[in-house]
Amino acid sequence: MGIIFCALFFLAGCSTAPPQYPLDWPETNAAVKPAVIQTNKPVIPTVKSNPPPAVVPTPASAAPVAAWTSLESWAEEHKTGRPHRISDSPTTTYAIGSGYGVMVLGIGSLEATWNGVEINLGFAPEFIDGEIFLNELDLQKNLEPLICGPPLTFPKTNRVIVIDPGHGGSNRGTYARSVQDGPFEKEFTLDWAKRLKPLLEAEGWKVFLTRTSDVYVTNADRVVFAEAHHADVFISLHFNSTNQDKKTGKRNEKAGGLETYCLTPTGMPSTLTRDFGDNWSDILPNNTFDAQNIRLAIQVHSALLHAVGMEDHGVRRSRFDTVLRGQNRPAILVEGGYLSNPAEAKLIETPEYRQKLAEAIANALK
Repeated sequence: MGIIFCALFFLAGCSTAPPQYPLDWPETNAAVKPAVIQTNKPVIPTVKSNPPPAVVPTPASAAPVAAWTSLESWAEEHKTGRPHRISDSPTTTYAIGSGYGVMVLGIGSLEATWNGVEINLGFAPEFIDGEIFLNELDLQKNLEPLICGPPLTFPKTNRVIVIDPGHGGSNRGTYARSVQDGPFEKEFTLDWAKRLKPLLEAEGWKVFLTRTSDVYVTNADRVVFAEAHHADVFISLHFNSTNQDKKTGKRNEKAGGLETYCLTPTGMPSTLTRDFGDNWSDILPNNTFDAQNIRLAIQVHSALLHAVGMEDHGVRRSRFDTVLRGQNRPAILVEGGYLSNPAEAKLIETPEYRQKLAEAIANALK
């Protein structure tokens, strides 16, 4: 695997030169509706090469269908390294890369990795007529920003970031309460934010916190706050928890790990819905920043994993996070561990762990 990684890493890049800041950031806030809009009906692939007609089923209705493309053809068009089959067991697995890194994909699996960090695809890759096919939205929104784009770069001066300590006041983070001795999520997120602020300022960022004390701030007001301060980046800080079982009143104490969220691109299903409606056709303000969101999420998530060595639950997509939906800038939400997991709660309660989390984010934004 290491040999394959190195070989792919030094293959030619994409068809155009990597953009440099500020071209990396859209100049308008107008969301662009993609060519493919998906409904909640089952996906029926239509294919951009010419496999035998019998392989691709004919749509049973006039509902929109997602287009699928040969990964080999996509790689040739974008002048990346060719996809290489690296494993047949337990899943047929392919790797594809450029000078920016390597992505590993499994046939029939929504899980993929980018430089070893887990990400979630919208649609599982398919094997058709001897080739791997991907949904065009995954190619546009997951592969292209990472394989054909560099990590995010930031202006050297006048860069503004809003850090959002989750919850506060009467919004305690009800289920995200430590199983150790009872402190609520809101206390830990505020301390994390206060530790992060001077570290970012030392790197030249102008930093604003959505709250600096134990006060209630609506999620909508957090978005307004970022807009009022002309933020270039928005990061919301949280700690996770499992819900109480309705019958026993207990929480699952085994769940654990780090998760980082960004907004789901239009036309794709979310990784997590938490029983909220997940309208795939929604075009939200923050969808303008889909490419920057995934790059920012990867950079921060990778740094956090490296800093604390916790289980990787991946970069995920959601639509229900109010603090992300209306943002007019790259925006992510970070879950720094599970307060319902005794071992992780014990770590989260230590100032040393929260300092590591703060240093990791600061390092990711250098």
